Amino acid sequence: MTVYNDESGTDGALRRSLGVSRRRFLSTCTAAAATAIAAPVIGASPAFAQSASHKGHDHDHDHGHGQALVPAEKRGIILYTVRDATGRDPLSTNLPSGFREVFKELARYGYKQVEFAGYGQHANAPGGSNLETVEGAKLLRSWLDDYGLRAQGNHGFIPSSWPLNQSDLDQFKRTLEIANILGMDHMGTGGDPTGSAYRADWDVAADKWNALGQIARRAGIKLYTHNHDAAYGFLLDGGPLDAQGRPTRSSGIRKLEYFLKVTDPKTVWLEMDIFWAHVAQYKFHTYTAHDGSQRENIFDPAALVRRNNKRYPLFHAKDGVVNTTSGQGYDMVPFGTGVIDYRTFFSRVGEKNYRNPMVEQDNAPSSTDLAQSLTHARIGYDNLAALRK
Repeated sequence: MTVYNDESGTDGALRRSLGVSRRRFLSTCTAAAATAIAAPVIGASPAFAQSASHKGHDHDHDHGHGQALVPAEKRGIILYTVRDATGRDPLSTNLPSGFREVFKELARYGYKQVEFAGYGQHANAPGGSNLETVEGAKLLRSWLDDYGLRAQGNHGFIPSSWPLNQSDLDQFKRTLEIANILGMDHMGTGGDPTGSAYRADWDVAADKWNALGQIARRAGIKLYTHNHDAAYGFLLDGGPLDAQGRPTRSSGIRKLEYFLKVTDPKTVWLEMDIFWAHVAQYKFHTYTAHDGSQRENIFDPAALVRRNNKRYPLFHAKDGVVNTTSGQGYDMVPFGTGVIDYRTFFSRVGEKNYRNPMVEQDNAPSSTDLAQSLTHARIGYDNLAALRK
């Protein structure tokens, strides 16, 4: 297995833990439970000390004073956040429905970029239900252009076969063609390269992604994978073997850290979901070393980005409030209304003209408040724009 080295190192300022360290997290949670404080109490940035209400503004309006941590042209949203709106029947409501109307609304809030989560919408929306065709992509591109939006990625098709069968290869190339019509620099997926904990399976995943990345590079696209919390857990790569001959202990390297080492930095890229990276910080802090000893290693998402600087062109900017009963440490809330310290994170990772943060909230749609996801998208934009040095 080829090992690639594309790390840039860290300076002294990066030795401090990002936003919410595990010790700080746990101690604060204990205090909050004891005093029954419901408001966010840890890692909160002063930039977020604003009302969630908003009375609307022109798309070129900016917020606050000082230098913006996320430039206006880099403020994006993944359309999964407003999937109920793109999937809504325009004949049944006056709310924005379908891609064209949702693009118009997001542009009105101020967004300049969108990341797709597939190309399906309601059949009654302009263009019909399936826009994952060359003609559909041309239609989407025209609407994006109309509202001054840039497509910057998609959580779409990654072949399941390996080695690639012809059908998967053909579909992957069609997906790249659509990405180019839409004007994307990046194309990716919403899942981890593998759900396994074992190094051998990550080696196979790396071989596959290196090959796919080369195909994407020839098409002028940067191929990226997206993380959930499990991918930042510890790799099983040594120690005694189990009954199936698999390793049971860890060297302390995390799965995606290993993936970064064995994939080609010129062809494979990553999108960090910052919320799930913080869940990993909460969940995966102790491992059993090859010698059987228990060791602690607190995950620092920003430091990982800095060590692999250009490998992280995209982020999901998703926020949370403390919940130690969920098993994850956090519950999702609209961006900028939680406790994850995005001012510190974006300051530490730098490269603000290179990164593409996409506001995301998995639970934004509501069956009782049909405008909620767009309202939360608007709140997310305001809070992303408010981040200042």
